[in-house]
Amino acid sequence: MSDALDSLPERFSRLVENVAIAVEEEPNDEDLESLDDDDPDAELLGIYRGVALTERSHDMPLLPDEIAVFRGPINRVAQSRREAVDEIRETIVHELGHYFGVDEEELP
Repeated sequence: MSDALDSLPERFSRLVENVAIAVEEEPNDEDLESLDDDDPDAELLGIYRGVALTERSHDMPLLPDEIAVFRGPINRVAQSRREAVDEIRETIVHELGHYFGVDEEELP
């Protein structure tokens, strides 16, 4: 995971504050509700848990945001360590997009 984090562009990492990145084995039922029902074989590789910067107000009490990366799904979709690192990096960048307020439809 550190290889993936170290490869993030500095312009992203400088802007991220108070975000924990956790590794979990599998998504829970609540996490899975965020999946698109159109693809029953889709794997949830990660999830952003928090309030996007664009939705915050100055007086809103907030816990630290969290990005969870799911080890099981990543291992199932990756064929090699290099692919796993790439998937982790792409997942973290995708979830950081949600942190910055980018909608799912707008993310690559």
